[in-house]
Amino acid sequence: MGRAFEGLRVIDATHVLAGPFASYQLAVQGADVVRVERHDDPDQSRLQGTDRELNAAAMGTAYLAQGANKRSIALDLKQPDGQAVMRRLLTGADVFVENFRPGALEALGFGYEAVAALNPRLVYCSISAFGHSGPRAEETGYDNVFQAMSGLMAMTGTEESGPLRAGAPVVDYATGYMAAFAISAALYRRTTEGVGGHIDLSMFEAALMLMSAPIAGLTAGGFAPGPQGNRFPSACLGTYPTADGLLMIGASNVRQQQRLWTALARPDMAKDSYDASRDAFEAEGATLRAIFLTRSAAEWEEELRRHRVPAGRVRSLQEALADPQLASRGLMQPAGLVPGTDRPFSAPVAPFTITDGGSPAITQPAPRLGADTKAILAEAGYDDAAIGRLLASGALKASA
Repeated sequence: MGRAFEGLRVIDATHVLAGPFASYQLAVQGADVVRVERHDDPDQSRLQGTDRELNAAAMGTAYLAQGANKRSIALDLKQPDGQAVMRRLLTGADVFVENFRPGALEALGFGYEAVAALNPRLVYCSISAFGHSGPRAEETGYDNVFQAMSGLMAMTGTEESGPLRAGAPVVDYATGYMAAFAISAALYRRTTEGVGGHIDLSMFEAALMLMSAPIAGLTAGGFAPGPQGNRFPSACLGTYPTADGLLMIGASNVRQQQRLWTALARPDMAKDSYDASRDAFEAEGATLRAIFLTRSAAEWEEELRRHRVPAGRVRSLQEALADPQLASRGLMQPAGLVPGTDRPFSAPVAPFTITDGGSPAITQPAPRLGADTKAILAEAGYDDAAIGRLLASGALKASA
């Protein structure tokens, strides 16, 4: 058996993180993902990342993170020849993913209605800042803006620090996963109804989906969350200093809390309900702080886990990636050499496996801009003479 999306053709006209991450989910599940970018104005993630040499080569780490398993065609949608090629690509595709500002593709003749007329079975996924309807529809934004606007930042800091954004672009990646899920749902519907459809996904709303529990607390109970920092309602959840670092504990129910206090040789502190633990927050917190200072974070992690209490020392990214658990599961997979360099590269693939050969996998590195232009044109039915004419027109470009 093969991977879930083998045989599926995806045209990917997205940029930055959320859209490319969505198509990456399809690519590692076997889909043939064709990246469409302008040669003189490529995806900005190619030019951004921690390594300036790679940025200069248009292979920035922000691009590499979700570029594997894709092919690249350099095509200018503002030129008639580029538009003609795009129409042919979309006619033979199963999925189209884009994250242009609402109205931009309509102006070029590639809005949903026009494309659906070419290919009624196409699943057309639009990712935008606020969706294609509503008073903010034409506004733009990025992950950090949505963390601020959604209330996420206001819950993340402390009274002393003020609002803080998350260290990783969580809204971008959540949006990408939600888009991949929506595309999967639309493809399943196509198997029963025979038609595709238009997915209209809002990043602002994706950010709010990450806060469903706090929203329920507000709408059902009138509780307006403030800065949370590392504090939880119960002292049995939270971050504590140890003899050499920080430890996060997560005894979130009564049974786990009873095991926690048993492990700490203080069974007298155990409560018979979660609310009773909340009411004893200050007393429990003071006791836990004193106890955890007596040993190292690693020792406490081992001891608490031995008693089946969720706990982990606060680690750096390097330490997390070195955890043997990851190697045993295959999350990180080699992606060959970064094209144009002698640098090996690996990337996280997916946090799940599927039996009988269906697990997501990296099979080829992220492509250079326009690396597959000629091959994709040939597959679309253009002969050598037509390909030469298209390249000479400047509407398309192939990398050397």
